[in-house]
Amino acid sequence: MVNELAISVKGLTKSYHSRANGKKVAVDGIDLEVKVGEIFAILGPNGAGKTTAVEILEGYRDRDGGEVKVLGQDPAKLGNDSWAWRNRIGIVLQSTNDSQDLSVSETVHHFANYYSNPRDPESVIHDVGLSEKTNARIQSLSGGQRRRLDVALGIIGGPEILFLDEPTTGFDPEARRAFWVLIRKLRDEGTTILLTTHYLDEAEALADRVAVISDGKIIEISTPENLGGRNTAKARINWLENGSRQEIESDSPAAEVAKLSARFNGEVPELTVIRPSLEDIYLKMIGNQ
Repeated sequence: MVNELAISVKGLTKSYHSRANGKKVAVDGIDLEVKVGEIFAILGPNGAGKTTAVEILEGYRDRDGGEVKVLGQDPAKLGNDSWAWRNRIGIVLQSTNDSQDLSVSETVHHFANYYSNPRDPESVIHDVGLSEKTNARIQSLSGGQRRRLDVALGIIGGPEILFLDEPTTGFDPEARRAFWVLIRKLRDEGTTILLTTHYLDEAEALADRVAVISDGKIIEISTPENLGGRNTAKARINWLENGSRQEIESDSPAAEVAKLSARFNGEVPELTVIRPSLEDIYLKMIGNQ
């Protein structure tokens, strides 16, 4: 299972045409592989092609070219297997418009009927942190609570793959971190998760690997720690000396800190050692778009 692929994409392309703007290439020869049981994040600016690529993987948008396999099948060639395949995936869109008059419990139980082997609705409601809102009407939920309900509807079928499109947009910091706990729990239970996000801290906290996409092309796929050579980039070393801040950059920060420690007899005043953040690397990769 460790090396088994949940998603395989080779040479994926998609363009749009309009009289006003002519041809617009949204996805330009993407290759990527997502392993079973990993959290894979796609990062990129607005208009980079993230949503188009994911919608192709979900089977909701046609492609112009390339090969796509999701759970071993081509979403564009499902035929009579469409229901069986969709029974194995879960999707959480950026926004949904379900009946506002239904309660949380009624909504989750209703969606459970769409699947052949759904999870227990009450257990799912508990897992997404809505136990105290079981009987509340959807229209009364806060934005964060509504997003939790979206996730409940995405996982009620016990999906093998969960697609999350900007899952925590509009969340406050506390709600976002609680959501991250849920996503890690799903991963630990064996769910493969593909997410798009604008939040670099979210990708760093959750993703096993990330892909950076810009202008329809993947720039790099790596772990958050190693993306763009982040793990070997020069470190900035700061300290206080003679009442002023001092700073140097070094490929060998440990050696520089050892020198400073010897110079200050062990305790370097207000010492900090900082490598480039994921955001620093990301912005450099996309050219500050």
